[in-house]
Amino acid sequence: MKIIVPMAGRGSRLRPHSITVPKPLIPVAGQPIVHRLVKDIAKVLKQPIEEVAFVLGDPAWFGDDVVESLKKLATDLGAKASIYRQDQPLGTGHAIMCAKPSLSGQAVIAYADTLIRAEFDLDPAADSVIWTKQVDNPEAYGVVKLNEKQEIVELVEKSKTFISDQAVIGIYYFKDVAVLKDKLQEVLDENVMNGGEYQINDGIKRMMADGKVFKTGTVDEWMDCGNKAITLETNTKMLGFLKADGEEQLIAASVKLDNSKIIEPCFIGEHVILKNTTIGPNVSIGNHCVVENTTVKNSLIQNHTVIKNANLDNAMIGNYVEFNGDFKSISIGDYSVLE
Repeated sequence: MKIIVPMAGRGSRLRPHSITVPKPLIPVAGQPIVHRLVKDIAKVLKQPIEEVAFVLGDPAWFGDDVVESLKKLATDLGAKASIYRQDQPLGTGHAIMCAKPSLSGQAVIAYADTLIRAEFDLDPAADSVIWTKQVDNPEAYGVVKLNEKQEIVELVEKSKTFISDQAVIGIYYFKDVAVLKDKLQEVLDENVMNGGEYQINDGIKRMMADGKVFKTGTVDEWMDCGNKAITLETNTKMLGFLKADGEEQLIAASVKLDNSKIIEPCFIGEHVILKNTTIGPNVSIGNHCVVENTTVKNSLIQNHTVIKNANLDNAMIGNYVEFNGDFKSISIGDYSVLE
């Protein structure tokens, strides 16, 4: 089994955090989004992963440090890591085709700005499985249309009339991904574009027209990381899941507490110093942070950051930040938000 992960785009909805760190590498509950996604997919698949192929953008943005972290992610799963580049933002279909040498055999394609919790078996009768989540407002999503055999016969984008309540979440299984490759090659050769981009859906529709059987794989939780509010909500949900699972150490042994307390669930990284501070619930703090005379809840703080004299709720703070709630002088970069 292979996992193909297109992650070339920068994303604008998560600024300022996605200006200096690619969105898939922003940590949620202590691990980058893409790391958690790939590990969770591997857990659902319940079979060995032979290769993880990542499609990255500009090397100036996805540099050597990113490449090394992704290679380690694959190696930790016992898999080969393959790195490809998408030199132009020409859509999902184009991104997948940038990994053409890896497009053979069984594969899962997953877009790296979402997280899941799921437990299901792949249908052996299906040529492909499109992972979906039941939603209350299907008109806001791309959904699947099913026939009486519960096979997917159409993909419908944001229909005002009810088609189904099963939203496509951006994770796909192919029994032989080479079939998708051939169809996407046709899309590229014929220059079939939607919104100025080559889309995976156009390849999938051609597979359906050839009679390939598509089924749904329904996830229990679908957690987006599209903007600050949703990312914080995802962080809260993930901390709850991890606390219940009991499989990860969420508070590092090297954390130093000085007249401070932690209200779980929280993730607190290595070599964090907490002084006269209350942390939690639902807080993630990265490595080498110092938090002093502060209360933090429902928030996400990245690495090497210093917070003093603050009362934070629903805050998202990046790397190497110095924030003092008693500020008299301030220096804030582009796209920053203070509310």
